[in-house]
Amino acid sequence: MARLDREPVATGPLITGIAAGGRFRINDTVFPGALLLTPEDAQPWDAPALDALTPDDVALVTDIARAPEFLLLGTGATLRRPPRAFVAALEARSIGVEAMDSRAAARVWSVLRGEGRWIAAALIAAGE
Repeated sequence: MARLDREPVATGPLITGIAAGGRFRINDTVFPGALLLTPEDAQPWDAPALDALTPDDVALVTDIARAPEFLLLGTGATLRRPPRAFVAALEARSIGVEAMDSRAAARVWSVLRGEGRWIAAALIAAGE
């Protein structure tokens, strides 16, 4: 009988859960609030108010050697639209922006990284 082994998942940070207050768990570490992710790293993020978001606020994850396909933007407990100027500035650099509530964004991050996609994420705590 042939074995059906699961293909290995991509390396780097994977969201393994959402803790109390909508905080994100990466492996055994719970981040205290907002989070920035690249395929190689996870960092706490001092997120601005969504309507004040600028490309400089996410430069840590978009200005990396290999530019991400797009930025997955988790907007907190509900879907909110980011400023048009923010989206336009990233799109001008060929980085798309996909906004969704942060719980959905956490699930999408894990699925897409499991597929080996080269993306970045900026996630506001899911309880906010």
